[in-house]
Amino acid sequence: MGIDVEVIFKIAGVGIVVAFLHTILDQVGKKEYAQWVTLFGFIYILYQVASIVDDLFQKIKSVFLFHN
Repeated sequence: MGIDVEVIFKIAGVGIVVAFLHTILDQVGKKEYAQWVTLFGFIYILYQVASIVDDLFQKIKSVFLFHN
Protein backbone atom coordinates (compact mmCIF):
# COMPACT_ATOMS: atom_id res chain seq x y z
CA MET A 1 0.00 0.00 0.00
CA GLY A 2 2.99 2.27 0.46
CA ILE A 3 3.82 5.00 -1.99
CA ASP A 4 6.69 4.30 -4.36
CA VAL A 5 9.95 5.97 -3.42
CA GLU A 6 10.45 6.76 -7.09
CA VAL A 7 7.46 9.12 -7.06
CA ILE A 8 8.81 10.93 -4.00
CA PHE A 9 12.21 11.37 -5.65
CA LYS A 10 10.55 12.57 -8.86
CA ILE A 11 8.57 15.21 -6.97
CA ALA A 12 11.63 16.28 -5.01
CA GLY A 13 13.72 16.45 -8.18
CA VAL A 14 11.16 18.63 -9.94
CA GLY A 15 11.04 20.87 -6.88
CA ILE A 16 14.81 21.26 -6.84
CA VAL A 17 15.00 22.01 -10.57
CA VAL A 18 12.14 24.52 -10.35
CA ALA A 19 13.75 26.23 -7.35
CA PHE A 20 17.08 26.41 -9.18
CA LEU A 21 15.53 27.83 -12.34
CA HIS A 22 13.46 30.30 -10.35
CA THR A 23 16.53 31.57 -8.52
CA ILE A 24 18.58 31.91 -11.71
CA LEU A 25 15.80 33.67 -13.62
CA ASP A 26 15.07 35.95 -10.67
CA GLN A 27 18.73 37.01 -10.39
CA VAL A 28 18.97 37.67 -14.12
CA GLY A 29 15.96 39.95 -13.88
CA LYS A 30 13.42 37.73 -15.62
CA LYS A 31 10.96 37.65 -12.72
CA GLU A 32 7.97 36.99 -14.96
CA TYR A 33 9.62 33.90 -16.47
CA ALA A 34 10.60 32.76 -12.98
CA GLN A 35 6.96 32.94 -11.90
CA TRP A 36 5.86 30.97 -14.97
CA VAL A 37 8.45 28.26 -14.27
CA THR A 38 7.21 28.03 -10.71
CA LEU A 39 3.59 27.87 -11.85
CA PHE A 40 4.29 25.11 -14.38
CA GLY A 41 6.28 23.16 -11.80
CA PHE A 42 3.42 23.48 -9.32
CA ILE A 43 0.88 22.32 -11.91
CA TYR A 44 3.05 19.31 -12.79
CA ILE A 45 3.43 18.31 -9.14
CA LEU A 46 -0.29 18.86 -8.55
CA TYR A 47 -1.02 16.51 -11.46
CA GLN A 48 1.31 13.88 -10.00
CA VAL A 49 -0.32 14.13 -6.57
CA ALA A 50 -3.81 14.01 -8.10
CA SER A 51 -2.94 10.78 -9.90
CA ILE A 52 -1.63 9.29 -6.64
CA VAL A 53 -4.82 10.30 -4.81
CA ASP A 54 -6.92 8.86 -7.65
CA ASP A 55 -5.03 5.58 -7.37
CA LEU A 56 -5.66 5.57 -3.62
CA PHE A 57 -9.40 6.13 -4.11
CA GLN A 58 -9.53 3.36 -6.72
CA LYS A 59 -7.89 0.96 -4.26
CA ILE A 60 -10.30 1.97 -1.49
CA LYS A 61 -13.24 1.55 -3.89
CA SER A 62 -12.05 -1.91 -4.91
CA VAL A 63 -11.75 -2.95 -1.25
CA PHE A 64 -15.33 -1.97 -0.48
CA LEU A 65 -16.69 -3.49 -3.69
CA PHE A 66 -14.88 -6.69 -2.86
CA HIS A 67 -16.72 -7.02 0.48
CA ASN A 68 -20.25 -6.55 -0.90
